[in-house]
Amino acid sequence: MFEPDTAAILPGDEELEAGDIADNAAASFGHPEDDLQLPPPSARTAGPPFACPLPVSVEPVMFLSVFAVALQAPLFTQYLWDRISEDVGYNASKSPACGNSSAKPDALEKEVETLTAHWNLYINLAGFSVSLLVVPLLGSWSDFAGRRPVLIIPSVGLAIQVVVYLVVMYLKLPVAYLLVGRLLSGLSGDFNAILAACFAYVADTSDRKARTFRVAVLESCIGLSGMSASIIGGQWKRMQGYINPFWLALATSLASALYAFLFVPESVVKDPSAKLLTLRHHKAVWHIFSTGGNEAGGTFRRYALWLYMLCFFLAVTVHTGSRELLVLYELSPPLCWGPALVGYGSAALNLAYLSSLLGLRFLQYWLEDSWVAVISLASNIAGLVVFSVANNTQLMFTGYGLSFLFVAVTPVLRSKLSKLVSQSEQGALFSAVACVETLCFLVGSGLFNSLYPATLHFMKGFAFLFAALILLIPAGIIGSLRCLERREQRDSTAS
Repeated sequence: MFEPDTAAILPGDEELEAGDIADNAAASFGHPEDDLQLPPPSARTAGPPFACPLPVSVEPVMFLSVFAVALQAPLFTQYLWDRISEDVGYNASKSPACGNSSAKPDALEKEVETLTAHWNLYINLAGFSVSLLVVPLLGSWSDFAGRRPVLIIPSVGLAIQVVVYLVVMYLKLPVAYLLVGRLLSGLSGDFNAILAACFAYVADTSDRKARTFRVAVLESCIGLSGMSASIIGGQWKRMQGYINPFWLALATSLASALYAFLFVPESVVKDPSAKLLTLRHHKAVWHIFSTGGNEAGGTFRRYALWLYMLCFFLAVTVHTGSRELLVLYELSPPLCWGPALVGYGSAALNLAYLSSLLGLRFLQYWLEDSWVAVISLASNIAGLVVFSVANNTQLMFTGYGLSFLFVAVTPVLRSKLSKLVSQSEQGALFSAVACVETLCFLVGSGLFNSLYPATLHFMKGFAFLFAALILLIPAGIIGSLRCLERREQRDSTAS
């Protein structure tokens, strides 16, 4: 298998320093030959009450949290659609545009689509704008206070959000009350804080050679969990409505917090003086991107950090923003999908997490990580182009099929960013990645939920075509950086 692209030109990537291992690493998952050791028991924080007998660490936390989020996401959009349709007196099943691609939507239909997109925007802005401030603090704080608290707190916050949603559904309160749930979840760090803690945990407990695949395994948990939740949610909603699936989301959020508390061992040494509300966390993040971190590498390393982060921002923004529109696109004419088909569509999209993991593993035997990322972006672009013109079920699932590798770019970029900084800077780096990922949700939700209703009058799928054009930028950057890395490698060898 190819070594990571940056290993050949950036010193210090081939082996871990003993001091870094003692400070930050736990036993390597699935790689006993790496001989990573935990600090002595007297130096560590108290472990979990029980030791998990299986060779897993944070994967169940990721799986359960994603299940709770993925179960809610399509149902939440459908709930907004149904509530708003009820308020304005619109009946989609009687619309002449359903099943007729040439029929023009009526005024009520446009109003429902616009209001649903706008409420999606308002509610997501409420959660993401708050978590944008909280996630960097929690992520960097976990470098000193430990990863376990940052796995537990956001899971409890997600459970509180579901409780608020259930109250709104039971009492049929105005949809504006849904904002309260998103705000409370945002104050706890939201799902992005769990992502940051999980990926930082993997960086703590894996060596550099195995890190790309370890990150991909963690991301595949997202897909498997999301696929299961989408199928269950669509069928369950069709048979019993919205209430019972949201009770399951509440149970899985609480189970995630309980598992992290009972079974996940700590991977960093706790600093007794660690404080959450301090500028120390922001300064650590700024140090990485202003100087390139503590690793040697000079100006090129600093530029690479910024450019890879830009690629990550663009790829995740397109992914999250366009994904939100898919359910709305499928519910409205000419597709007019029901809950079951919406669930199957979400499952097909989440299946790409597993196919991307297998594709990444296979392609790494033949290609360098950078070219795997470019192929992944090409897969995403092809799928988005098909979505933009899809006017029947067959074309929609063709788009899902073409997107089978679209997730592979994110583990490659996470791994590259992780390898560009020292082992002692992983917490600060992933707090920055978490901050950027929160910003991706914020920008993606705002951009695409505003663009979609604004372009309905001339091309229903224009937002997907626009997303495909954006992805040409990271593809060009990643390819160019790889060429520059090879030139730097040749120059260093010649000198």
